[in-house]
Amino acid sequence: MIALIGYVSLLALVAFHTLVAGVTTRFFRLRLATSWGSVVYTLVLTPMLLLISTLVFTGVLNVGSGVVLGGPTVLFGLLVFLPLVLGAAIDYLYVPSPEEYELPDTG
Repeated sequence: MIALIGYVSLLALVAFHTLVAGVTTRFFRLRLATSWGSVVYTLVLTPMLLLISTLVFTGVLNVGSGVVLGGPTVLFGLLVFLPLVLGAAIDYLYVPSPEEYELPDTG
């Protein structure tokens, strides 16, 4: 039963990390004026944010306890790399580009 709760909490953490990666990717696309700037920030800052979140959730809050995945590399790939790829793919492929929106004139 403990392992089932561990797997469910680990799956919820992967979903949360995917949401965080998608939101940060979108934030960088909206705020940065260059096309490569958002890519670089997404590939550098988002994994750092996900790694810190992984350390907090798995260390302090003990999410995923009782789950044996084989090693820290698998855990890093599952909680940092996979959500980063999924979040960025969702933002780039399924959400319209920021240039496609027409904003009203202010002033």
